[in-house]
Parts: sequence; structure tokens; C-alpha cells
Amino acid sequence: MRWCCTLGTVDRRLFLQVAAAAPLLASPADEPAYRVVTPYKPAAQPGMPGPYPGQVVRVHSANSIDAGSGKVNRELVKQMIASGMKTLTGDARPEDAWARFISPKDVVGIKVNCSGAPRICSSPEVVAGIAENLMAAGVPAKQIYVYERFENQMRSVDYGKYLPAEVNIFAAETTRSSILNYDPKTYVETSFFGEDDTRSNLVRLVSETLTKIVNVPNLKEHQASGVTGCLKNIAYGNFSNVARSHNSEKTHTRSFIGTLAAVEPVRSRVVLNIMDGLRGVWHAGPFSDMAQFRFYPKQLMFGTDPVAMDHKLIEAIEEKRKAEGAITIFDRSMSHVGKDNSNPNTNHYIREPGHVEYAAQLGLGVFDSGKIKLKAIEL
Repeated sequence: MRWCCTLGTVDRRLFLQVAAAAPLLASPADEPAYRVVTPYKPAAQPGMPGPYPGQVVRVHSANSIDAGSGKVNRELVKQMIASGMKTLTGDARPEDAWARFISPKDVVGIKVNCSGAPRICSSPEVVAGIAENLMAAGVPAKQIYVYERFENQMRSVDYGKYLPAEVNIFAAETTRSSILNYDPKTYVETSFFGEDDTRSNLVRLVSETLTKIVNVPNLKEHQASGVTGCLKNIAYGNFSNVARSHNSEKTHTRSFIGTLAAVEPVRSRVVLNIMDGLRGVWHAGPFSDMAQFRFYPKQLMFGTDPVAMDHKLIEAIEEKRKAEGAITIFDRSMSHVGKDNSNPNTNHYIREPGHVEYAAQLGLGVFDSGKIKLKAIEL
């Protein structure tokens, strides 16, 4: 296992001054206009929505995690990954399923989610299982990067105890707001609330090093975006300066998440989504400071379509909130906006779960529930 910190140096003046003539994307009057600047072209077959649009595989195992201790059954997780991949592709062998997405020549990023770490995160057992499958498909360990934005969050998980030797662990920000590991030539520019820094730049590892990305989000509610699943993990998890979109009760997460996820080369390189739903958070996310809002769905979801998968995530969160007597994440009443996180009927923001449908309008996947095909597997 190798920790990587900096991919190169960037002149700060270049970072601030690089500009390109790019048109502002048209948007409704109540939404911001975005300037997308990137030198990267779409792949012939972009990773999203990929070869399986509208398809979601859900694998559940009652013994995959012990809700009392939080201990994960690593062998069962391996079986869940194998079953999910074979069911998604129709292949008889897991190696053949992975080979549809990854070749030995690829440099592969595993995009984890550590915002709720160490209590809620992309489980190291799941991440290690993915890395092992990549290696079985012929990818050398040194060509695999487990990565996230913030180093302090990643260190709290200690992925190195689980990963094969020589797999890289990378964090874009070793100190908060550091800019060296962001690409000055690839960014989305907009002003939400009159902030000084109006650019969100792509992680340089993604633009300059990786050729494929396996996205590993969690099954979580999010106080601003409604849920934090596939789309948010590859959007806010791959760009700098994103929290500015939700500085007040009315946020701009609805349009910002999909806009970031659609930027090249992100759209082309995210070829697979594996949602870790062993644990979940149904309120006060994306963090997990209060145990009463954690639950244990004991499932993994697989697909190439992040929109369809996030639609199923919304359904799971809504089902749990209804069972707990909490208001829907689609509620927009200001009477439910407040600072008391311990109350499941109070939230810091007006949530925007509509960001998932918005992403579908950008061509990132299928949102229509009538067109989403779910294959449920029980182990």
C-alpha cells in the first residue's frame, strides 16, 4: 500500500488565471449559469450511463454485517461482489464481468466516500474486494488508486490494513483548501451567492492519471442534496470548492451535482458504480454523529447508470424515513428548516433530491421508474 500526496506542482497564478472561451450553459431564471471548461473530449462510449442504462442489481445478505458490533463478514462481501457483477453483465465468471469494464492497461481509481468516516464510509472490506477483483482482471496493484478529497477522513478509515500491497491511497487535500492537486485547466465556474472563488476544479489524479473509475458511494441521506449516492460522490467528491453551493437554506445542489458529474473526463471514465449499503444514514447526513440515524440495509448495488441507482437510493431512504415517522426528503416547508439535527423532522436546508432527475436530463441515466429494471439477489 502506498500513500500518494502530490501529483505535481501548480503555479498559483496559473491556477487563478487560466481561462477558456466557453459558453455559459443555459439555465432557468432561478438557477445559476455554469461555465464548463475542459480540454477533454468524450470517449466513444462514455462510462455514464454506460452499457446497462436503467439497470440496477441489488444483492442482500442478512449476515454481511453485524448491526451490533459493525463487523463486516469479508467472505460474504466477496460473494456479494461476485454475484452482483455476474448478474449485471450475465457472465458466468466474475473475471469476465470485470473485463467488460477494465483492461490490464488501465489505471483505475476507486472513488470512495469518507465524509461520514469512520462510522459511515465506503467499507474497507468492499473496497479491498474491488481492488482484488481488479488485480484478478490483470490490473497491477501499482495501477490502482483508492482516492478521496480529504486526507484526514481517509486516514480515519485506515484502508491500508485491508488493501493488497502496492495499491495507492491518495487524497487531493492534505490540508483543507489546498489547491496543488486540482487541475487548473478543468473546472466549472459559477457564482452562487456572490462568493470570491467561483471555480470548482477537477482533481488532477482524475484528469491526468486515471483511465477508469469505479465509484463506491454509500447509502445516505444528505441534508442539502436529499441523498448522497453515485452522482454526488463523483461530483462533489471529484471537484474543489463545492460546499459553496449550500451556504443558505435554499441551495443550488439540484443543478450543480449533475453539471459536475457530466464534465469530461469524469463522465467518460466512471465506468462502474458499486453502492455500499451495508450501513446507511437516514437523517442528518452525510455525517453520522448520532447513532439513532444509522441503519443496516445489508446490501450492495451494482450498475453503470448512476441516475437509476440513485433513484433506488431515494426509495430506500424514503422507505426508512416513513417507517421512522419522519417527513419526506422532498418536503420544502420552511417550517421544517432549523439547526436541531436530533429532530428527524428538522433539517438545515431545503433538500434537493431532484438533482437525480436533473442529471437524467443531462443524459447521465434513466430516472423514469417505469424504465428502471431492478434485479434483486438474496445470499
